[in-house]
Amino acid sequence: MDKREKKKLAILEVLHRNGGILSGKRIMELLAMQNVDISERAVRLYLQEFDKESLTETRGRRGRVITEKGKREADTSRVLERISLLSGKIDSMAYRMDFDPTLRRGSVVINVSAIPRNGFTPERCRLIEKVFAKGYSMGQLLVLFKPEETCTGFTIPEGFIGIGTVCSITLNGVLLRRGIPTVSRFGGLMELRNGLPTRFTDIIHYDGTSIDPLVVFIRSGMADYVNAVNTGSGRIGASFREFPADSMEAVQNISAQLETLGLGSLLAMGTPGQNLFGVPVGPQRVGAVIIGGLNPMSIFEETGLRVQSSALSGLIDYTRLFHYTELKDRLAGMA
Repeated sequence: MDKREKKKLAILEVLHRNGGILSGKRIMELLAMQNVDISERAVRLYLQEFDKESLTETRGRRGRVITEKGKREADTSRVLERISLLSGKIDSMAYRMDFDPTLRRGSVVINVSAIPRNGFTPERCRLIEKVFAKGYSMGQLLVLFKPEETCTGFTIPEGFIGIGTVCSITLNGVLLRRGIPTVSRFGGLMELRNGLPTRFTDIIHYDGTSIDPLVVFIRSGMADYVNAVNTGSGRIGASFREFPADSMEAVQNISAQLETLGLGSLLAMGTPGQNLFGVPVGPQRVGAVIIGGLNPMSIFEETGLRVQSSALSGLIDYTRLFHYTELKDRLAGMA
């Protein structure tokens, strides 16, 4: 997708997310918050093209609204863009992050979700804290973003609060810096019984989808974190990795180091060349299961609130993250 097509898609995306009437100037301002460099005149020219293609409709001096055709175009273009990027996005993010666990500084990969302000009920906050406390999240740290704040290219809408959770690809990045290659095979749902992982019930391979698997499972209602935290039996998001068998001890040591820093660890690790939870691995390789970073956000979906999540959203400095037990106080400070 060339630069011109990307700018056109960005304009349609802004109109789609807003759902109302936007002027060319306001569209330019919103795009600038996402680090998209475009002039107001260029926006107007694109909007004129959209009008001719029935992707937008004019509302006079007030601006434009996106049509149903425009929404379909935005959805289709977004999928095509993800197809071209997703297969390499995991490796790209792992390469770009520079967190050093020994120095405790650098950037880590996060997922970002936009939550309506009134969505943080006491019960939901309690359940989210339990997800972290039970170890069903990738680490124990998160970050909040204010309304209209742009974080990693994702702008939090007005009336919403953004939550960033540590992405499991952070482990890939740290291992890469230590010279250990990682093969990320699939994301899936891990069934828990009495608090112990037993098997993958559903999986989606990373090289066969245009959407992050955990987003699919959470949005479809297939996950079951409420029962997982309350009874120890449920279905939580996890992913499967492979490492060289010779790196097994080093991977375990690095994982333990990250766990002490609140950045998550391995849920389980197999033995060289042996199946793990029924998943075969190649010779001279070892399999491992990693907790899903978006897991705490499933609480909103399971309790009836739709949320907008962006997996592998981008990078953020480690020092911006805080412990999950501070969530309520931090939210109160943003009221």
